[in-house]
Amino acid sequence: MINKVKHTIDNPSQIHNMLIEGEITPGEALTMFSQLERYKIPFSTVNEEESLEDVMKELDQLIGLSKVKYLVKEIQAFAQIQKKRREAKLLTEPQVLHMIFKGNPGTGKTTVARLLGKMFKHMGILQKGHTVEVERADLVGEYIGHTAQKTRDQIKKALGGILFIDEAYSLGRGGEKDFGKEAIDTLVKAMEDYKDNLIVILAGYKDEMERFLQINPGLRSRFPIQIEFNDYSVDELMQIAKMMVKKRQYEFSPEALIKLERLLYNSQNDINYDKLGNARLVRNIIEKALRRQALRLVKQKVISREDLLQIKPEDISEV
Repeated sequence: MINKVKHTIDNPSQIHNMLIEGEITPGEALTMFSQLERYKIPFSTVNEEESLEDVMKELDQLIGLSKVKYLVKEIQAFAQIQKKRREAKLLTEPQVLHMIFKGNPGTGKTTVARLLGKMFKHMGILQKGHTVEVERADLVGEYIGHTAQKTRDQIKKALGGILFIDEAYSLGRGGEKDFGKEAIDTLVKAMEDYKDNLIVILAGYKDEMERFLQINPGLRSRFPIQIEFNDYSVDELMQIAKMMVKKRQYEFSPEALIKLERLLYNSQNDINYDKLGNARLVRNIIEKALRRQALRLVKQKVISREDLLQIKPEDISEV
């Protein structure tokens, strides 16, 4: 189990995120919670056998995210040219790569952060390339001085890689007396102290992040790269759905595809759609469909290979 996990696991929220993303099963999550509590050790994050081309291919295979893919090409080109300038004994310009990711849940922010860490290691920008994923509870303490220490501990774990702070806007809530401000001040200092060995990515809902940056105007200039992760279109969600079932060695019947597409259109028109989570909505529909297919098949006396492969309309339920 330990050898199969490619991310550094330092806190329970990371295991929760991996479970939500569909990277691990509930049983694997329970095992990882137990191991984290028992051994207090991180898991390996970067597959050393992967090349930059492998990671780039993984990014290219993600549906949508054209802005992210273009940004990565820019950074890669800049890194290559800076290397050639050093070889030619010309002045080189360091890159400031702290970023802000804005978008709804399930639009790929965490996935992209993990890929960027691995890419930047291969490009020579980061030493380790791991990604430490945290939220407010991992940074903010309960008394004066506690927050700075908790934040420094997470920064120390992230050195050589990426510190990814989800729902970062929550650090700006509560006013001047809130300990979130102490976490922000500690982060800002670390970004300067470790500018050659740490990348910080703040992530959250678009509107919430905009308000956060207005409350803390000094942060905007420290994060020169801001990317909006748009909600997936129905066509993109359908591509994601087909890719998900293919990886699991299933396939949709033509009628099931029609039902799924109609369901996704209806979901996008629902007033609560942005809370349903984009790709996570698709994942939830598929996982439920697989359970319903299993329930349907166990009632059959004879089960063919085609039966095991195919997801039918009756397996897809309304959200």
